[in-house]
Amino acid sequence: MSTPVYNASEPNGGNPKEVNVNAQYAGLEFHYTYLAFCAFIVWLIIPGIGFVYGGLARRKSALALLFQSLMVASITTFQWMFWGYSLTYSRSAGPFIGDLANFAMKNVTAAPSVASPLIPEIVFCLYQMMFCACTVQIVIGGSFERGRIVPSLVFAFIWATIVYCPIASWDWNPNGWLFKLPSLDYAGGGPVHISSGWAALAYAFVLGKRKTIGAKPSKKAHNTTLVFLGTVFIWFGWFGFNGGSALNGTIRAMMAAFNTNTAASTGAIGWVLVDYVKHGRKFSVVGACEGVIAGLVGITPGMLESQGFIGAHIDEDARAAAGYVSVWAAALIGFLTAIGVSLCQNIGDWVGVDEGLDVFKLHGIGGILGSFLTGVFASSSVSMLDGFTPAPGAIDGNGMQIAKQLAEIAAISSYSFIVSSVILFTLKYIPGMHLRVTEEVELSGLDMDQFFDEQIGDRTIFEPTDGLIRGISTSISTPGTPPTIADGVKEGQANGA
Repeated sequence: MSTPVYNASEPNGGNPKEVNVNAQYAGLEFHYTYLAFCAFIVWLIIPGIGFVYGGLARRKSALALLFQSLMVASITTFQWMFWGYSLTYSRSAGPFIGDLANFAMKNVTAAPSVASPLIPEIVFCLYQMMFCACTVQIVIGGSFERGRIVPSLVFAFIWATIVYCPIASWDWNPNGWLFKLPSLDYAGGGPVHISSGWAALAYAFVLGKRKTIGAKPSKKAHNTTLVFLGTVFIWFGWFGFNGGSALNGTIRAMMAAFNTNTAASTGAIGWVLVDYVKHGRKFSVVGACEGVIAGLVGITPGMLESQGFIGAHIDEDARAAAGYVSVWAAALIGFLTAIGVSLCQNIGDWVGVDEGLDVFKLHGIGGILGSFLTGVFASSSVSMLDGFTPAPGAIDGNGMQIAKQLAEIAAISSYSFIVSSVILFTLKYIPGMHLRVTEEVELSGLDMDQFFDEQIGDRTIFEPTDGLIRGISTSISTPGTPPTIADGVKEGQANGA
């Protein structure tokens, strides 16, 4: 069974009017079918993030986050088709960014992809589009409860172009400088999590802290069920996120899926243990969900890396996917990452930034810990499962790999935060692009201002009745001393539940 070979004279894989472009993949269809399936389930992460964000935010601004999850996916799809894919994966890319060789999906059809000769380029493009969409959606969490929707969508397009595409090209394009270093990161510890965490911190920093009347904004989830449901979507989607990153349907891809579930599970255990000790032997559903996400973020850099890039092949003259960490190392990475992130619970207060959805904590810090621990636990005994791809970490005596992981962390962190801040400050002073809603809108809630005739929850609790204003329902639902109507009005204005 021969492996497809890229032909530069037919960059689109051949003229379908003259040849059967499917014939080159005869007997290998299961590889790209598997990757397409992984792309489909990765998509579920996008609404999953929307559910988690919507559940964590106060009810008066939760609908905006659900809406943004779908709109960001739509905007990113256009950006990726327009020039995002080309800027990231063009074969003629430089060390820092790609070119426009594949502008507007030019020649992105049936040829073997830049990532693996087993995967048609159109399938690889679809799969990587999901990564870009998920990353941008994570970033938007930095704007919650005070950021206007239209500027956030404009920012999403620009950020994907100027920040995500270059960083992804560094790490994943075979011409990228981090790829050649090499840093051990395939599924997205750097391009996805570290970059989005720092960008979300920049977004929250530029917007400033939320306005309140009286007490500080609540840090408790308004709807734990939404958070739980979103976490289920994310956990399921992550099987495609990491399992598909092998870029083939081999047993090694199944190892990635196994490690994914392992790290998520131990992450939940680690976070719950911390909560159990901190809160007097009591549990938290939201804490368990955050532990799952922290574990998933931590294991992402240590999954499988496809070595089937340009110049590489499968079988006799190519490389398959090679793992970095064992299943027990995956368990430890998930556990340690969750504990480390949970101990940074008040990092927003420490740095003076109101980043209430914990994006920086979960993705920024979690991604940093995961990338570092990959350098520690990467082992040739795992990577050599393909027969010839050594990837030793410190556990194998290659301490230099930790330095390379730190180089990746430093480069991506600084680039993402600085460039994201520049983009946001620029948008802030463009007429019509005011990033933040007015104080009045913020106190009453984004949903009442940004949407027509839609709210989350029972409509009647948002509508004036007998001369009373919205917000009374919050007091009614709060345990303790029975509230007065005046108390309900004040609390509704302050919390907008």
